[in-house]
Amino acid sequence: MPREPDHGITCETCDAACCRLEVLCLTETGVPQCFTRRDAWGGTVMDRLDDGWCAALDRDSLRCRIYAWRPLVCREFEMGGPDCRIERGIAE
Repeated sequence: MPREPDHGITCETCDAACCRLEVLCLTETGVPQCFTRRDAWGGTVMDRLDDGWCAALDRDSLRCRIYAWRPLVCREFEMGGPDCRIERGIAE
């Protein structure tokens, strides 16, 4: 099995690129309601600040303030995975 390229992506070097994406809350994980809103279709999504960043992101540390209760989509977004590399603009 081929090994994934090492792009130096770790929690310590994370630039929270995924925290600018639209996140649907598809399952109940305990996301505090103050961090969510209803979208135009009536779905629950993570609220975002005026500049596009997720409202649950700690701007100083670039860490999720609700990590233990984050939405399923965030749980499945693999650090260093294909989607992460796309958001960071890293080509294979």
